Amino acid sequence: MTAIEVKDLVISYRPLNNVSIQKDLFRRKKKSKPFIAVNHVSFEVEQGEILGLIGRNGSGKSTILKAIAGVFTPDSGTIDLKGQSVALLSIGVGFKPEMTGRENIYIAGLLLGFSKAAIREKEEAIVEFAEIGDFIDMPVKTYSSGMYSKLAFAITAMLETDIILIDEVLSVGDERFKKKSYEKMKELINSRERTVVVVSHSLSTLKELCSRVLWLNDGEIVKIGDTDEILEEYQKYMRK
Repeated sequence: MTAIEVKDLVISYRPLNNVSIQKDLFRRKKKSKPFIAVNHVSFEVEQGEILGLIGRNGSGKSTILKAIAGVFTPDSGTIDLKGQSVALLSIGVGFKPEMTGRENIYIAGLLLGFSKAAIREKEEAIVEFAEIGDFIDMPVKTYSSGMYSKLAFAITAMLETDIILIDEVLSVGDERFKKKSYEKMKELINSRERTVVVVSHSLSTLKELCSRVLWLNDGEIVKIGDTDEILEEYQKYMRK
């Protein structure tokens, strides 16, 4: 059964350059040529599958994750999640910086489709797992990147969704929390019902977790297939 179906996805960015400060701060002298971040990408992820995304920086990995999560709207193409709930684990995405960590737990939970009662039941478990102490009642803008990632991970780990998208979050934080979050993630994705897409530069992590890997370069698919096979080819490519 297919959990994620991506068809002919195209996403572009328009650079904010060529600005005339003297005449008008917000007026461009000429239209900038858009940058194609994702170029006609199509793939499917089966329910319960763990798919890894690899590629150089700027290859479109994070852009695809954010599009699947609904953060970005594609220029063209479609993304079908088959009615399933989805959570994105990514530094810098999802929290309201002026609000406290505790308030953001509720905002994140509501956006994921959980009721206030359901979030309340999980609230203390989230706070305990995050291990950020009194900062839970302080504005998120005061958090370090490590604290931010701990809270983001705790919310996703405790408020379990059908689909989990992970963007390098497992590599942030102190060593003990890395191990703790890694073990929790393995526990979550061992469920045959849960579908996971992981972006990571750690090939050992992808090798251990993923059943398949999708290799991207300049916004296009190079190859998708067996984890060991793709990672071996990718390593050879990166050594050139």
